[in-house]
Amino acid sequence: MVDLTAEPSVKPKKLSELVVARIKRFIIEHSLGEGDRLPTEHDMAEMFGVSRISIREATKALSFLGIIRSAPRRGLTVGRVDMERVTEYLGFHFALAGYPRRQLLQTRIIIETGALEEAMERVASDAEACRRLLALNAQLVGIRDADEFIRRDLAFHRALLELSGIGPLLAFSDLLEVFFVRFREQVVKVRKQWSHGIASHGQIVDALRNRDIETARRLLRQHLDHYKGHL
Repeated sequence: MVDLTAEPSVKPKKLSELVVARIKRFIIEHSLGEGDRLPTEHDMAEMFGVSRISIREATKALSFLGIIRSAPRRGLTVGRVDMERVTEYLGFHFALAGYPRRQLLQTRIIIETGALEEAMERVASDAEACRRLLALNAQLVGIRDADEFIRRDLAFHRALLELSGIGPLLAFSDLLEVFFVRFREQVVKVRKQWSHGIASHGQIVDALRNRDIETARRLLRQHLDHYKGHL
């Protein structure tokens, strides 16, 4: 029987959350993939030393994200994570959690600079991908309304993240929207510097097109670092 008390010092508040963690660990430890069958509710209840009700609550939570599927005569099987749903609710988490703006900025820097190398491969080899980024950046030129500028700036950075093709990273794309909501006042204050931001976008795209990853990362860090003066 699995010892459910053998958890890290920070424990889930609900038993069902603890069972969720154990089911995920079971999937990983047994190298299960999409379509592989899981033990029955009865078997898992015995394995984990909990009631079938707790198992059912946990599997429903995992089913919501697509991690587990339930089908007649097949029972419980491993599914495929619904990344759109994960993205939607992870972004909502950022909106509700009230993280300090410094943490939001640092998270954004780490995620975006980390995605650049993979994005570079697309930008350097796919002319259409490069044109898309440049077109999004061009749409920023001449804008005077702060909300419209933020919307189009967000679209550029989201496209840059999407071009990495790294699925799990896309779950953080809504962080960008939360970030701009929290920093809107600062964007308005630096209106005179918007043109510098647009030029910086173009330089980043050029560096990616030339496969100069170090320059691209340096430029992106500099592009985001100006927010540090408004923390």
